[in-house]
Amino acid sequence: MQPVSHLLLPILLCLACSLTSVHASPPQKKTYIVQMDRSLKPNSFLHHHQWYTSAVSSVTSSDHIGAEDRIIYNYETVFHGFAARLTDAEADMLDTHHGVVAMYPETVYHLHTTRSADFLRLVPAMVNNVWSAATAAGHGDVIIGVLDTGIWPWNPSFDDTGLGPVPSRWRGVCSPGPGFAVSDCNRKVIGARFFYSGYGASVGPDARHLTPRDEDGHGTHTASTAAGAPAANASLFGYAAGTARGMAPGARVAAYKVCWSQGCFSSDILSAVDAAVYDGVDVLSISLGGGAESYARDSLAVAAFRAAELGVFITCSAGNGGPTAASLMNAAPWIATIGASTIDREFPAFVRLGDGRTFTGASLYKGRRGLSPGKQYPLVYITDKRGNQTLGSFCMQMTIDPHLVAGKIVICDRGISPRVEKGATVRAAGGAGMVLANTDLNGEELVADSHLLPSVAVGYAEGNAIKNYFRTARNPTATLTFGGTKMGVRPSPVVAGFSSRGPSSLTLEILKPDMVAPGVNILAAWSGEASPTGLREDPRRVKFNILSGTSMSCPHVAGIAALLKARHPDWSPAAIKSALMTTAYVHDNTYRPIRDASTSNPTNYYALGAGHINPSKALDPGLVYDIGAEDYFNFLCTQDLMPEQIKVFVKPSSNWSCDHSLANPGDLNYPSISAVFSGNETSGQSLTLHRTVTNIGPAVSVYTVKASPFKGADVVVQPKKLQFTKTNQKLSYKVTFTSKSSHSSPEFGGLVWRDGVRRVRSPIVVTWLS
Repeated sequence: MQPVSHLLLPILLCLACSLTSVHASPPQKKTYIVQMDRSLKPNSFLHHHQWYTSAVSSVTSSDHIGAEDRIIYNYETVFHGFAARLTDAEADMLDTHHGVVAMYPETVYHLHTTRSADFLRLVPAMVNNVWSAATAAGHGDVIIGVLDTGIWPWNPSFDDTGLGPVPSRWRGVCSPGPGFAVSDCNRKVIGARFFYSGYGASVGPDARHLTPRDEDGHGTHTASTAAGAPAANASLFGYAAGTARGMAPGARVAAYKVCWSQGCFSSDILSAVDAAVYDGVDVLSISLGGGAESYARDSLAVAAFRAAELGVFITCSAGNGGPTAASLMNAAPWIATIGASTIDREFPAFVRLGDGRTFTGASLYKGRRGLSPGKQYPLVYITDKRGNQTLGSFCMQMTIDPHLVAGKIVICDRGISPRVEKGATVRAAGGAGMVLANTDLNGEELVADSHLLPSVAVGYAEGNAIKNYFRTARNPTATLTFGGTKMGVRPSPVVAGFSSRGPSSLTLEILKPDMVAPGVNILAAWSGEASPTGLREDPRRVKFNILSGTSMSCPHVAGIAALLKARHPDWSPAAIKSALMTTAYVHDNTYRPIRDASTSNPTNYYALGAGHINPSKALDPGLVYDIGAEDYFNFLCTQDLMPEQIKVFVKPSSNWSCDHSLANPGDLNYPSISAVFSGNETSGQSLTLHRTVTNIGPAVSVYTVKASPFKGADVVVQPKKLQFTKTNQKLSYKVTFTSKSSHSSPEFGGLVWRDGVRRVRSPIVVTWLS
């Protein structure tokens, strides 16, 4: 028989391992954003931070880390509360604490990137006239806040020549950090701050990066797109050569760095919005997104609600999830949600096959490693033995055999990994060049990139033809050539295939996106710290770069909004958005309906929104659909939110209640109209939606209306004439839809109010839900 001690030893060892495991893995802390009702602060606390600290202490008393160290942010302007590091159990306890309105777990957002001023007809003389008149009237100092990756203020796009003193109302700062001094701000870049606490708490601190300095390039690009000063001789390796200038070159820029190498964290974003509104920005450009949360669970939407109430125009990118339906983000109606479109400039490149056929694509390649003129190179496409796609077909890292591709042009399918990374992978394996072929998801959309080796991007049809040639030719060969910059492209604009689509997954009665703006192959300023591809192995450095994404379209609208704000300082954010939407156009430069790059067919309002922005028309829209904070609140009362969820949008001092809720969410005074029929039997159903327009044109004006016909519904507008006798007068009308038959897909149309000079257009979508 074994001694008892020998029998107990394994048990004791196992118990010791279990205890060690328990001590080694304490409950994991996460960042939670905590919204508080500031009016409920007990009088025993001198200020709100004391109250917040006490609240955190009440659920973390057994922790050796003090409550002060747990709190990483206080929010005071557009949002009241704090962000703290808590375990799930602590968060559950805090959620029941007196004064807590809502708890938001940290969310990771991501940037939406993948000759625009000339294309928008923003001629320098017109823009200068706007700013000169605004400055003379004392309201020309419009400030655009940009939430992004920081800024590179040394770029010529941020030259402050000709600008006056920093506006006296400005309360922002320039935060110093490694490689960035307070003196690096000027009269153009008047503010630069960074927000790192949420990111650092989740990912780990790194003091090297605690600076507004843009190490990525994205933030510099978006800021200069919105408000860059004219910069002569701008180009990327000779492509798109000319003068680069932002939409509002007279506006000031305030940069708020919220995005880092592994994303943009919601606690940092919220702190930046809070700071920006306090600092005094007029416009916020936010080219990032993190999913379609419900309005009450989206901390950015909650903060934007309050910012809009305080008069700040907020524009956000719709996302790059297209052409998938219902893929858009940032869908709250008080946010301007922007899709992406092309301009009339492209960068043609050509694939010439061994059988003599030539296919046109796009490229920004300009390197020393060129292909020999006139020489044909072996062509290869990596598949399995049956010819099916593999990871090698997408030229993923570690999937390409150098012996297979050395000295050859490699066909790579678009998707899964970044486009430029595919080229770098082929280059590292010894390939001579790359043909980047769109999949059916991308269609015929062409996005140009500054690859590290000779590369041409081709559309889906061209890619299939090239692959078919590879499969059938005995010795397939190809060569690549590059055509530089081509202007006057027709048709344009075209909605980008990547641009996220509606309908809104939150509210079908709110048509999103709101509009589209240039977002494909946009030239703008770049950081001296980043390569044009963003790849570590790319040693090149440039002053300007060409990017695509709804990240690029968003700051276009921010800049135009700043122009409108300078011309009309009394306009509300909703009035500015209305002016942009009702003057947008829906036909391209061939006078045909704007097309969708993913299909080459005419697009619809779930991709186009109200249309493509038209700045010169937006300066004088005639009528606007205005919306106030209480109107948005009444809309929220229709959204099946619980009382505690509704409360997150209510100021403690207000007396708002859902007693005045809208009869239908489609009754929100939005510039677009979405009528939704529901039920098994919709034939004969009637739905009436209401709108109110404000006259901001000539005092005495008469507008008549015309609505497009629908196959599935009769549409009647009453009254058919609006007679205004003074400026700022409000008149209402109603639109009655009577369903004739149920349709499986929505119908698209519109109505237009005309006074003989101006056209005030609202897109209409009619949807049948069974």
